[in-house]
Amino acid sequence: MISYSVYIIDDEQTIRDGIALALEQDYHLNAFSSAEAAFDAAKDSPPDLVLLDIGLPGMDGVKALRKIKELYPDCLIVMITAFEDVNTIISSMKLGAYDYVIKPLQMDSLRLVIRNALETARLRKEVQALQEKYLQENLPCFIGESDVIQDTMKFMRIVAESPDTPILILGETGTGKELIAGAIHYRSPNFKGPLVTVNCAAIPKELIESELFGYEQGAFSGASASGKKGLIEESANGTLFLDEIGDLSLEAQAKLLRFLEDGEFYRVGGTKRSRVKTRVISATNKDLNGMMEKGLFRRDLYFRLGVIKLRVPSLNERSADIIPIAKFFLLEFSRKFGKRFLGISKDAQNLLISHTWKGNIRELKNIIERGVLVGQGPELTVHDLGLEEAMHRAGQQGHTENHTENKTYFPPIPQEGIDLNKAHESFERFYIQEALRLAGGNESKAARLLNINHHTFRYRRKRLLIKKL
Repeated sequence: MISYSVYIIDDEQTIRDGIALALEQDYHLNAFSSAEAAFDAAKDSPPDLVLLDIGLPGMDGVKALRKIKELYPDCLIVMITAFEDVNTIISSMKLGAYDYVIKPLQMDSLRLVIRNALETARLRKEVQALQEKYLQENLPCFIGESDVIQDTMKFMRIVAESPDTPILILGETGTGKELIAGAIHYRSPNFKGPLVTVNCAAIPKELIESELFGYEQGAFSGASASGKKGLIEESANGTLFLDEIGDLSLEAQAKLLRFLEDGEFYRVGGTKRSRVKTRVISATNKDLNGMMEKGLFRRDLYFRLGVIKLRVPSLNERSADIIPIAKFFLLEFSRKFGKRFLGISKDAQNLLISHTWKGNIRELKNIIERGVLVGQGPELTVHDLGLEEAMHRAGQQGHTENHTENKTYFPPIPQEGIDLNKAHESFERFYIQEALRLAGGNESKAARLLNINHHTFRYRRKRLLIKKL
């Protein structure tokens, strides 16, 4: 059970004693006759809730309220007044007071107000904890146990510790590059600063420089009369995320390079040098090496942006994570649409695993959303997914592949005969390697795909000298 700290600040001894007597069984209480004394105590033990008399001697209740909210923004404050001074109460509520009570105090009413206030505090803390847990553990792009995503997560945590080293995130469309940039920001020393996201592909080339670097008054036709602060300045002491960096014009690339090298830049049309400290994270799904060969992307900028490179694996590279991610979205959209889906049918799971994910996690999310919206439950079915055409193609492909496999691994018996043991070994080797690939290197999941236990799988893999992925 959570133990809450409650401060009573009132200059009347009888009021303090009465409240203490009524609440001492439920809360950890500290009583003070002045706000000054309470602030001294709060340095060592900040309160969760303060019962604050408006008419205090010295620092009055309204001034104390303002200071409490400044020093302890999450602290809840209930104002106490001897008469219903409407103007003072309104002022207090505007400054952040949770509620108010009027003397003479009705203890049952006071208990109810305090209970509601602390329930608000509890829910707020739970939400913050859930948000942090979601950020750290449950980002959709990080769900799964495949070795490839575990390695990505580990590397991301390491690189996040630097406050200013540029990071280049590479990966296909829909793999969660923007989510990863956000996760890096919130794990970095810059997390208290802003995270400013710029989609370089969405801003016209003739405007990208003024958007990034800002502009001075009269810099160009249509410019604001007062000039404008750029997105780089907006990201000061935080993180600037440049998505689709491959779409940046060569002119903007040159200015960005100068900023990355010394942290300084000029606004468009300006002569005054500006300096900003921020961490630049960039991302792209384009082949920057190919673009450099064609002169479309500056090689020096590439190396400056990619001091650290983080490659995000595609969903097709981590087949073992598809179903856990799908179940995450199933729960999310079940709540959103008020549905009660309990799982995903086996046939639907097989279809999701065999599907080629050109849109990666974004495509999977859209398919699950569609399925939950149109489906009736309690399981998500193949029909709900709307992938019948893909299933048909997969079936045809599977038929073709099986035919090829038959030719490869089960050729007709020649006149001189065949070594059955070697043929069996070839069959076994193929399916162990294929199961490992589908499971992203996870032996336990690969064993389940072959309907054998983990120890048997490991024994056979080692006997055949098959290396782990």
